[in-house]
Amino acid sequence: MAQRDIERVIIGCKKGDEGCFTQLVDIYGRRCFGYFYRLTGNRDLSEELLSELFAKLVEKIGSYGGGSFDGWVFTMASNIFHDHLRFKQRQTRLLDEHSKRIMSQSAGAASGRDHDADKLQMALGELEGDVRELIMMRFYSQMSFKEIAESRREPIGTTLSKVHRGLKKLRELMG
Repeated sequence: MAQRDIERVIIGCKKGDEGCFTQLVDIYGRRCFGYFYRLTGNRDLSEELLSELFAKLVEKIGSYGGGSFDGWVFTMASNIFHDHLRFKQRQTRLLDEHSKRIMSQSAGAASGRDHDADKLQMALGELEGDVRELIMMRFYSQMSFKEIAESRREPIGTTLSKVHRGLKKLRELMG
C-alpha cells in the first residue's frame, strides 16, 4: 500500500472511521501477528498480544504526530511484548518467593508435621515455577483444568500436559 493511502487511512482513523480501522487491521494484522509469533512461539499468546496492540492503536491513534507509521506501530508492539515479559517475570518471582516462604515455614515446623508432607513440600520446591504453580492451582485451589487454562490464557491441552509432566516429576522426586 502506498504511503498516501496509509496516510488517508490514518486520518480516517483519527476521525473515528470504523472502515479505516478495518483497513489498518488488514494492513498490519498479519505482519504484527508474525512479529509476536516469532517472539513467543505461541499462537494463542500472539493473538492476545495482537488484540491488545489494536486496542492500543484505537486508543492512541490521535497521538500519532507523523513520521514512520510502521515504526510507531512496531514500537507500540515491542512495548506491549515487553510489558507482557515483565508481567510474567513478576508472576514467577512472586510464586518463587511464596514457595520459598512455605518451604521455610515447613522446615521450621517439621517436628510437628508428618514426614511425607515435608517431603512433598520439598519436592514441590524442586519443580519449575510454572509447573509448581499449575499443581498448586489444581490441587490446593481445587480449580478445574478448564479454569486453570482460562486463567493462564493457554489451551487446555497445554495445561493438562504440564500438570501431567509435573506430577510425573513429583513421583520421581518422592521416590
